[in-house]
Amino acid sequence: MAACDPLPPPVMTCGEPAGIGPEIAARVWAECRGTMPFGWLGDPRHLPGGTPFALIGSPAEAGSIAADALPVLHHAFPAPATPGAPDPGNAVEVLAVIARAAALAQSGKAGAIVTAPINKKALRDGAGFTYPGHTEYLATLAGVRHVVMMLACNALKVVPATIHIPIHEVPRALTPELLAGTIRITNAGLRRDFGIAAPRIAVAGLNPHAGEGGAMGREEIEMIAPLLETLRRDGLDIRGPLPADTMFHPEARARYDVAICAYHDQALIPIKTLDFARGVNVTLGLPFIRTSPDHGTAFDIAGKGVADIRSTLEALRLAGEMAATRAQP
Repeated sequence: MAACDPLPPPVMTCGEPAGIGPEIAARVWAECRGTMPFGWLGDPRHLPGGTPFALIGSPAEAGSIAADALPVLHHAFPAPATPGAPDPGNAVEVLAVIARAAALAQSGKAGAIVTAPINKKALRDGAGFTYPGHTEYLATLAGVRHVVMMLACNALKVVPATIHIPIHEVPRALTPELLAGTIRITNAGLRRDFGIAAPRIAVAGLNPHAGEGGAMGREEIEMIAPLLETLRRDGLDIRGPLPADTMFHPEARARYDVAICAYHDQALIPIKTLDFARGVNVTLGLPFIRTSPDHGTAFDIAGKGVADIRSTLEALRLAGEMAATRAQP
């Protein structure tokens, strides 16, 4: 794409057709119309009845019709969708949609991808899916070994260094290599995709009170602090290891751009407390922009038209902003 060419719109994947993804896509389109155009990638049979849509051949066509209809990149599925009842027969095509979206983004035909939630059990049952989730599957598609999951809202950006593992496995999993890679990818992502020239990074300790001088654990003394000092010598602006229980009040948050946390709940509890409905899942380290709403398929309310669309709206908005920042010379 030449520097003067307009940035192509994002692509939004359908996700699990029996979940809230298709109905949220239709409602997000109705809310935005032409203000944030995107191409929806999926089977239009899965959209709520009466949704105005128009088939497009490429994401670039979305802008010209988004004011009047939801632009749809058609992807045929073998079965219809019953809200709340996932059909493993659709699993292969759910994965194919993700792969197709990633290919569009990698080729420059899509400005970013916004992924709707998937159901891992349906994917395991119907397609032998073995990945922990979306993020790891996208990393494989992109040929990337290490990516980082960031949760972002206006008040806070957080990164869990370890993600979906039991708490008793965290100390063993939190290696110097993992923590250093997570910090470096986060630093690069904030520079490239958020336009922060010199990111300020806060790193939480693993133990209560960041170990309290070794009284509550020695990981901070023996591994985390020496690693952070090495990264500081490399020019990164890093504070820590910090006690996690004092990192997230307003005055503390004003002193950093992102918080790196040791494990899942240490990162997600504060952001979901601060802005449960508008948090966005961002994958850093991919060769393309990927965001996602920070919620699941919500089978219990699928098809009822009551799902909250705010996280998807924020994911779409942030994807566009990140793609525009990355495209700057």
